[in-house]
Formats: sequence, C-alpha cells, structure tokens
Amino acid sequence: MTTADAQPHVNGDDESSPLSSDDGDIYVCQDGPRDAPALLLIHGTVSSTRSWDMLVPLLTGSHRVIRVDLLGHGRSAKPATGRGYELPEQGRRVGMELDRLGVEHAIVVGHSSGGAVATALTEQRPDLVTALALVNTGPSMGAYIAPESAAIDPAQWPPTDEQIRQLASTGFSRAGYQLPQEFVDDVRGMTYHAFTAVMQAGRAYLEQRALPDRLMVLDKPLLVIFGEEDRRWRSSSAADYRAVPGAKIEMLPGVGHSPILEDPPRTAALLLAFTAAHTARAD
Repeated sequence: MTTADAQPHVNGDDESSPLSSDDGDIYVCQDGPRDAPALLLIHGTVSSTRSWDMLVPLLTGSHRVIRVDLLGHGRSAKPATGRGYELPEQGRRVGMELDRLGVEHAIVVGHSSGGAVATALTEQRPDLVTALALVNTGPSMGAYIAPESAAIDPAQWPPTDEQIRQLASTGFSRAGYQLPQEFVDDVRGMTYHAFTAVMQAGRAYLEQRALPDRLMVLDKPLLVIFGEEDRRWRSSSAADYRAVPGAKIEMLPGVGHSPILEDPPRTAALLLAFTAAHTARAD
C-alpha cells in the first residue's frame, strides 16, 4: 500500500486508517493540524491508542498528534506466529508508518512499555526522533513490582470483564478507578498469544539492557514523568534516568502508573513545556 492509498477517512480533525505492514494491518490515527510539528504517542502493553483519548485534545492546539496501535493491540493485526512482537520490531514498524505518513521528524512520547518501544525506535532511527518523553516507563526489570494476582489461564481466555478490571487495577493509584468499557473491550480483543508475547517481549528488551544505558548514548533530549503512587514500577527508580545527560525528571504526587488517564492536565502541561523547548529541532 502506498502512502497515497493509505490516506485516512476524515472525521473532523481526526483521521484514522489501517496501514499495511509485513505482519498485517497497523491502525494509525491522527489529530490536529497536519502542518504542525509531529508528536507521536505510543501506548503501553495490553493497551491501545484509546489510552491517550483524554490527553490528545490538550495537545492538538500546537501539534500534529499521531497514535499507533502496536502489533497485537487494539485495531491492529494479531499474528499467531513470527517475531513481530519483539520490541525492536515494534519500533521498526512504527518508523515505517511515520515514513508512510511523510513525517521526517517527531517528538516521541511513550507510556509504560511504550517508552521502551520509543527507545527501540530511537536506536534504529535517530534521524527521525528529535526528543523523547517517557511516562511511567520502568528503567529496568529491577524496578518491577510483581503482581499479587494469579496469571490468567489460557483455557479461560478471553477473560471476563471482572478479570480484566482486576488485571488493570494496579495501573492506577487508587482502588475503584472506573476503567472505561472500551479499554476492557480492547483487552478482550487480544489473542492469548498476543497477550503473552507482548509481555515477554517487554521483559526481554529490559533484561538485555536497561533503558538508561540505551538512552545515554543516543544524545536525545529526555523527559521522564513518573506518578509517585505507581503500583507497577517503583517510582524511586525514576532516578535511574539521571544517568542520561540532561534528562529532566518530573514526579507527580497522588498519581499512579497512568498519569495520562488519572491527571491529563498536569501530564499535558509537562509534555507541552518539553515539546516547546525542543520543537525547533523537529521543524
């Protein structure tokens, strides 16, 4: 499929389409002026482009906001075989989609394991990535907080709404956070193979080399945002990113693993200040 063939359907300021890749269609959506600086948002494991819905309206005044459903997630393909779920492959594929959209430079924001995909993209395409912002992205497996709940039995797949809500509960600072139904539906829409493969891929990437070690040689402006009440990654581990020259670290009190959902205004303010400082390099 050529870029011209992939022109998305227009719905107000939002455009969305599947773009073909070697592993199947990848869902991409765009918001904001097409002539504005590009801002790429990458979701975390077992999530989708919808996780950014509350944040996007706060960013489109000054950015062309691009979101991608990673392979295995949301409205993208979910192949049963192959190496496509490995993080370097996810990063390579995202880079291809930006090329097809005609994006030459972008500031990249990743939430949770999406920050690791953003790092993999930057390792492969330093020409494309101008600056990086990581939101509650664990720097290494040493920072991981193992869940108390039992793993989902493949014989019970797809999980029930209650199982999904229990699985997602540690993604927020407080018990009882009402996860939107569309997020629940996204998880149920995953295959068990995709569910396990993406989790294994994230672990493998961090075990191979910690993110601060990868980032310190890339020479890219770095913003790290971390909710202090994170129940998936030790928030104190945000300090590990200080090994990256010039890294800026912002801690959000009263917020858990998902600032993009729990406190979009504060998260957007930090991102906009960061992008304003580095947009000139992206133009």
